[in-house]
Amino acid sequence: MQLYLNTYGTYLHIKDALFEVRVPQEGGGHQRHQFAASKVTSIIMTTSAALSTDAVQLALQNNIDIIFADSSGFPLGRVWHSKLGSTTRIRKRQLEASIGPEGVRRTVQWLSDKLGNQIEFIKSLKKHRSRMGDFLDEKAARIGNLQQSIRLQEDASSVDAAAETLRGLEGTAGRLYFEALSRALPEEHRFTGRSFRPALDPFNAFLNYGYGVLYNRVEKALMIAGLDPYVGFLHRDDYNQKSMVFDYIEPYRIHVETVVFRLFSAKKVNQSHTEPLASGLTLAKEGKQLLIEKLNDYLEVQTIRYNGRNQTRANGLQMDAHRFANELIGK
Repeated sequence: MQLYLNTYGTYLHIKDALFEVRVPQEGGGHQRHQFAASKVTSIIMTTSAALSTDAVQLALQNNIDIIFADSSGFPLGRVWHSKLGSTTRIRKRQLEASIGPEGVRRTVQWLSDKLGNQIEFIKSLKKHRSRMGDFLDEKAARIGNLQQSIRLQEDASSVDAAAETLRGLEGTAGRLYFEALSRALPEEHRFTGRSFRPALDPFNAFLNYGYGVLYNRVEKALMIAGLDPYVGFLHRDDYNQKSMVFDYIEPYRIHVETVVFRLFSAKKVNQSHTEPLASGLTLAKEGKQLLIEKLNDYLEVQTIRYNGRNQTRANGLQMDAHRFANELIGK
């Protein structure tokens, strides 16, 4: 379970060896919620909240990271213990892989999986949209062709040699994919392409915040597996950029897209869930609460059949990170 502290004046401290979240009420007084450390995986603080040093200490003792995020959910910093997730041999091999054919193979696989998820999701939309069948099939087929073109880049000598082509193919697939999602939504929620921070429409505002939440999860999964979030393959070595997080997140974006699409297609989103910025929109408190609740349920509560066992999607993500790390060192 992840704790999100996004109400002004919230205070996190320890009481009776439990995390206690004290939330101010409009009429005065406070509402209190208690959580056992064994049930908490991360603490995310976004809006004028405070915490005690005792809370920090309990979090560190229980391998719970404390994340400070901006209003769009993007992580600004993280408080966590200073131990490596595993042997430094993994990070050495990660660096070696980043400059050779292995980095190409990994990158191609992640992008191919991402496009495969897009194709499956588009096809699933036909179930309740029979009149859109031809349109959705055409989008899925075109993304399938792009997926094949991405796979043809696997023999490149390095990621640098294939990077421009891979980015172009991925970008074209993304445009087709979001065109399909927009058309499948109720008319009042349709949008024109992806818009980042700030978002230009409610759908993109929800997507951007959801991706920010997912970045936190992916970064932690990589660190627990002993991988370096900063040593990427396709996303290169820009200053202070967590390149591997941006690489590795690609096949898992579908989790956010699925949750957000379901919220909008079921007409669960209204005007109170977003608020205007100078040049766009961001999520209001109510919108963040709605998305976090549904995303946490999708990732941490619902179970799926994965690698021969029933488990949550969050566990699957962590298992994949461990498998990636082990394969780097030949296990």
